[in-house]
Amino acid sequence: MIGFIHKHKKSITFLAGFLLVLALVLNFMGYHDLRQFTLIVATVIAGIPIAMKAFQALMMKAFSIEMLVTIAVIGALFIGEYVESAVVTFLFLFGDYLEARTLEKTRSSLKSLVDMAPQEATIIRDGVSVTVPVEEVVEGDRVIIRTGGKVPVDGKIVAGQASLNEAAITGESVPASKKLGDSVFSSTIMDTGYLEIIAEKVGDDTTFAKIIELVEEAQESKSKTEKFLNKFANIYTPAVVVLSVLVYALTRDLHLAITFLVIACPGALIIGAPVSSVAGIGNGAKNGVLVKGGEVMDRFSKVDTLVFDKTGTLTKGKPEVTDIEVFNSYEEQDLLRLVAQAETVSEHHLGQTIVKEAKSRDMALDQEPEAVDVIKGNGLTATVEGRILAIGNRKLMNAENIAIPAEVEAYAVNREKAGNTAIFAAVDGEVAGIFSIADQIREDAAPALAQMRKNGVKKIVMLTGDNQHTAELVATKLGLDEFHAELLPEDKVAFVKQLKKQGHVVAMAGDGVNDAPAIATADIGLAMGEGGTDISMETADVVLMADKLMQFSHAYSLSKATIRNMKQNTFFAVGIVAVLLVGVLMGSVHLASGMFIHEASVLIVILNAMRLMGFNRKEMQRGQELKPAHA
Repeated sequence: MIGFIHKHKKSITFLAGFLLVLALVLNFMGYHDLRQFTLIVATVIAGIPIAMKAFQALMMKAFSIEMLVTIAVIGALFIGEYVESAVVTFLFLFGDYLEARTLEKTRSSLKSLVDMAPQEATIIRDGVSVTVPVEEVVEGDRVIIRTGGKVPVDGKIVAGQASLNEAAITGESVPASKKLGDSVFSSTIMDTGYLEIIAEKVGDDTTFAKIIELVEEAQESKSKTEKFLNKFANIYTPAVVVLSVLVYALTRDLHLAITFLVIACPGALIIGAPVSSVAGIGNGAKNGVLVKGGEVMDRFSKVDTLVFDKTGTLTKGKPEVTDIEVFNSYEEQDLLRLVAQAETVSEHHLGQTIVKEAKSRDMALDQEPEAVDVIKGNGLTATVEGRILAIGNRKLMNAENIAIPAEVEAYAVNREKAGNTAIFAAVDGEVAGIFSIADQIREDAAPALAQMRKNGVKKIVMLTGDNQHTAELVATKLGLDEFHAELLPEDKVAFVKQLKKQGHVVAMAGDGVNDAPAIATADIGLAMGEGGTDISMETADVVLMADKLMQFSHAYSLSKATIRNMKQNTFFAVGIVAVLLVGVLMGSVHLASGMFIHEASVLIVILNAMRLMGFNRKEMQRGQELKPAHA
């Protein structure tokens, strides 16, 4: 019975509406008794789903809004107010229908994501190309993607090149050019080209599957406002029943008491916050920003201090070797080969930049480094071809008791002042060379920071493990309030804790790998999704899938708009109920008209929340034209 009613709730709603119209026609035709019968039937048909929901809530020891309506409708039938009982039940069901439709629409971002998921994959097995369901693809399979096809799994390109539309992952509509060695993600679409990839993540482990899971969880997660309103409904419902009894006891007017009971239903109040939250989260997902729930939105909207990592966050994170200076008669090619060989085991982006440089010169890196010791935040030591190498910053040189000659230090300082990171390379206890590595500031960093200042951020800080000169150059160009260089991951955590202790609400943005502890410590952790997708999704509260800082700005202003929208809805809903109740007690508001205004307020609250679905599009475009805001 319950299943049947739930399945046909829409039909029941419109049948009740049809019967209401029929009753109106019968009234005009003078068939009074038939009109009354039609109204009673309409009340029963529309009232059953409401009463059943009230009963289910009561069984769970909860006093729902449906309970108020059910009591009021029974009372209206008892005193012969059939028009009111039919109108009340229909309007309540119709409001429920509008609410469901709106929630469905605001969740369209998730549905469109699910619809994008590929169903089949073309793979090479035993030298033969076969098409299989995507669930049957396993790690290590060689997958073929042709023009117009969807990438079925996460993987690395081993052959071909192509232009991919990565909007499903990043929110960016501009196609990305992909070549040998690049990573590709499930559900991205190939515009042109041909690719062969090796499957690295399949099924529920793909980035796309995790995005869907995160959005689902986020839309179920409630804000503080929503949690409060759920508790409020449990107190409010019995309180209204008691007040209605009190109204009857004082006035002896049953019709007035029932009217008071129905009009007091806070439908707009209960629906206002969840619809705003879901619409806001849906907008974020559509624009490549994953916000993990209503509570995150609430905290994010209160942030007044931003803390950024430098490399891969404020800068592109794709540095290049700009110069190799050798000392003590070492040959550049020999030193590059030794250092790159050692760095093959490193996951650090600077080390991988040196490896990339060696490969671009067609060097064979086939020697396995021995006795590798990675010193977090400083560099590494290793033995390659019988030579003991120390590769990293000045702290590593000091720790290994390696002297830095004055001319070497002077060269390093000059390179750093020019915006490079200087990597010292020592062989057998003496400095053999310096690798200069440069990283460019993101094009959207300045406008994004300017827009966030405009939206209420009071302080912007940069924390980096890089040298003082490079950090100062970036901080000056972006007009940051302060910066701190040559920090270890634990130093960043300590700094974030200090800011929180001073009363700041802190958002920490990093690449999600080295910065994971600081991201977890901040009030809001934000990660650049492309740089370390798995870790960032687990650690951060907000993930930017396209690694664009304008998305960060969008997420910040979206959080403020979402919470503002919730407050507008709450204020409006409470105001309408208060005005209606005063009108009821003064005799100027009647049951049917009051219920109509009540349901109209539900619709207005819903429409207000739906504005969030198209929020900030023009603002994001205008933000590109903003200049950096200096403190």
